Amino acid sequence: MDLLTFVILVIILCVVLFLVYYFFWGARGNISLARPVESRVDEYLDRRFQSMVEEWELVSHPRLASFKEQRTPEIEQDEARLLDLKNYESGMQAHLTSLEARLDTLEKELARKDSSKK
Repeated sequence: MDLLTFVILVIILCVVLFLVYYFFWGARGNISLARPVESRVDEYLDRRFQSMVEEWELVSHPRLASFKEQRTPEIEQDEARLLDLKNYESGMQAHLTSLEARLDTLEKELARKDSSKK
């Protein structure tokens, strides 16, 4: 192995290690593998917003605690409803796809009957 090959291998190894380090650096939260950049930005903004609220004390702690107590059940209920709506939407998409396939079949059958009558 000559010196140039060795240098190229070291550079490639450094780049790979840097990419692995960058991906796992600060991955304390929910980092999605499907969209790593967007989820990393979301996590950063969430942490940054939380630190700003705590730093500037925009809301008093008792008021924040009472707000969380009041709103947490509502938020969880809304999230459950949203999940139900997403499930309903996927079911409707499947149903719509099957209806479109049936309509295409009927249109082809009608076109075949019209061409046979001529």
